[in-house]
Amino acid sequence: MLKAVILIGGPQKGTRFRPLSFEVPKPLFPVAGVPMLQHHIEACSKVPNLKEILLIGFYQPNEALSRFLVTAQQEFKVAIRYLQEFSALGTGGGIYHFRDQILSGGPQAFFVMNADVCCEFPLLQMLEFQKQHEETHQYIMLGTTANRTQSLNYGCIVAKADTQEVLHYVEKPGTFVSDIINCGIYLFSPSIFKHIAEVFKRNQQDVQLEENSSWQRTEVIRLEQDIFTALAGRGQLYVYKTEGFWSQIKSAGSAIYASRLYLDQYHITHPERLAQNREGAPIILGNVYIHPTANVDPTAVLGPNVSIGMGVTIGAGVRVRESIILHGAVLQDHSCVLNTIVGWDSSIGRWARVEGTPSDPNPNDPYAKIDSETLFREGKLTPSITILGCNVSIPAEVVILNSIVLPHKELSRSFKNQIIL
Repeated sequence: MLKAVILIGGPQKGTRFRPLSFEVPKPLFPVAGVPMLQHHIEACSKVPNLKEILLIGFYQPNEALSRFLVTAQQEFKVAIRYLQEFSALGTGGGIYHFRDQILSGGPQAFFVMNADVCCEFPLLQMLEFQKQHEETHQYIMLGTTANRTQSLNYGCIVAKADTQEVLHYVEKPGTFVSDIINCGIYLFSPSIFKHIAEVFKRNQQDVQLEENSSWQRTEVIRLEQDIFTALAGRGQLYVYKTEGFWSQIKSAGSAIYASRLYLDQYHITHPERLAQNREGAPIILGNVYIHPTANVDPTAVLGPNVSIGMGVTIGAGVRVRESIILHGAVLQDHSCVLNTIVGWDSSIGRWARVEGTPSDPNPNDPYAKIDSETLFREGKLTPSITILGCNVSIPAEVVILNSIVLPHKELSRSFKNQIIL
């Protein structure tokens, strides 16, 4: 039998995801119409003999999370539990802390996935790759090709060309190491805990040697720097390279890009989620998801890459492109929304224009990834997508450009390149 562990982080992470992460834990943020985590859970539910999914993080168990878990269990017919850490333990510390829960029932292997990645999740292929080389391939990481400059922002993997054995692993190197990067999805056999235990013991010794350092530090273990760096070159860690799409979801801008990747995949996985052009229905360009409860005027033009949430109202002549409209938002007649995330219950007045600058990867480079852009460059706000927090109200006939608007704001005029507190 198999299990899966999804690392969902916690509230003090997701800072680059504000103001959206104020309203909902980042892993529940809707991407292509469903919570980010649902894409992971759905992929796990397709793996035969996968009996349980454990979420590990340090969010307080809240209503939104519990409700999501109940519906996901019913929909995907798989046991899902949330295990709460007492503090941030790092990617390896969390699974080590809950090792008894992960190992109960005696799984032969388990997946570990970071919640903030979007990809095709080639879990069956990783299992197959492990089966082909059972004696050696105990630990497998998913890798993908990046371009040379961007590879420095990720964990870089140097592997043997024939066997894909990982010879060398460096997290965010200072100079070019390899264009194969770590995707944050792993397949481990239970013996991984023996390697994590070695790091734990070493941390304990360090803490005893230093005076007045906290015992909590012994439990903070990072898979990337502490485990993979040590396992590389020992014939136990292998990389499975995927040709499919993959992206991180670190900032709100990357959520729009991830939404595009998933919407595109819906042609194969969920054609029923994609809106079609029909008589008396809005004009659809490219891939668009519309929640069944949304009310969209037939003269609106939507797409490409648009996701419309629950109970959204879209008036006559509205144009929406490359945007996520969250539940309960109202876009009044002839408003225009481009490269924007419109927060829950926000409203945009008639003839208003809300626009951002996309932070997409270079379309001419097949290996380009999205840059996790900094909010400010040389003291100025970097032009990026526009984000409206929840309950923001934009008056008629104004223009909001490249701005971030915090929740519960009523604007009275146009803004450009601002964070509106």
